[in-house]
Amino acid sequence: MPVSSRPLLCAIGPLLLTGCIPQRAERDAAAIAVPTPPPDLGADATTVRLAEPEPVWTAQQVVANARTVPASNYVVRAGDTLRGVGNRTGAGSEIIAKANGLSPPYALRVGQTLRIPGGRYHLVAEGETGIAIAAAYAVPWRRIVEANGLEEPYVLRRGQRLLLPDAPTGDARSLEQRAAAFRIDIDDVLTGGQPAARDNAPVVAASTKPRPLPSNAPIAQPSGFAGSFAWPLHGTILSRFGPGQSGSKNNGIDIAAPVGTPIRASADGVVAYAGDKVAVFGGLVLINHGSGWVSAYGHASRVDVVRGQKVSKGQVIGLTGDTGYASKPKLHFELRKDRAPVDPLGKLPPA
Repeated sequence: MPVSSRPLLCAIGPLLLTGCIPQRAERDAAAIAVPTPPPDLGADATTVRLAEPEPVWTAQQVVANARTVPASNYVVRAGDTLRGVGNRTGAGSEIIAKANGLSPPYALRVGQTLRIPGGRYHLVAEGETGIAIAAAYAVPWRRIVEANGLEEPYVLRRGQRLLLPDAPTGDARSLEQRAAAFRIDIDDVLTGGQPAARDNAPVVAASTKPRPLPSNAPIAQPSGFAGSFAWPLHGTILSRFGPGQSGSKNNGIDIAAPVGTPIRASADGVVAYAGDKVAVFGGLVLINHGSGWVSAYGHASRVDVVRGQKVSKGQVIGLTGDTGYASKPKLHFELRKDRAPVDPLGKLPPA
């Protein structure tokens, strides 16, 4: 059934996430390795066929039970640690360190007075993702990142207390109304898509097989990238990187391609995301190549890889389509370095 042009709702924990494309049935695992499009694909191009039915952030429900902590001062006692002070006061230890100019190894001295920043703090449980936390409170994830000064690799810690920013001044909408308007984008997935882990928990090694990996554990990512990028497919460039005639900015390039054209990984890497929950792009694959490099492939009608899967340069990762907000069959392709979009044409070989 064709996807409606109106935003749709899908559940994340107790609230709703908008801008989602309806979930489709899981594909037969044996068909994943076959890049040939099914005969009826062209008649059903607006749907997305996924190898993994649900994104990782739907696995762990987040309850919006943040604790409000008043601003105060705390005098360090014998035996206190920074995390212990956080547990006593209810504030995040990372926020306390930042407010008091502390740096690793965060040594405290008896009698030292620490400023405890007030605010609402969410206690992170194992398996929770930043996206799910943001959805539970109807607060954009990027604002939580900024409020807490989160940095690479953006993996939350079980027991971490995240400071929640207030709703923007003048926003009179209820929590339910803000939840109904909650949306995610590529940057949210890259920074808020890994589940929280306990201290010293092992990360799951990437697999070359398209098998869903544990949803409550972070996936090992490439540490370095020293290769080069290849075209994910060849076709006429419909729109280039940068501002367009309408004034909107294109963070990548759009390449015309008939429905069912194989999409190939631009370089070796590990799949950071494979799904259809970023509404504008429909079927979307994000590949982490290491050294801050990520490639994105949007509007796919079929996605043949899963989160945590190791892929090789040139490997078929899906098939083109016109899913999401695409008016015609095409591939949206992006390259990002340290989260910032980079013009792919400057990194790809001559067509």
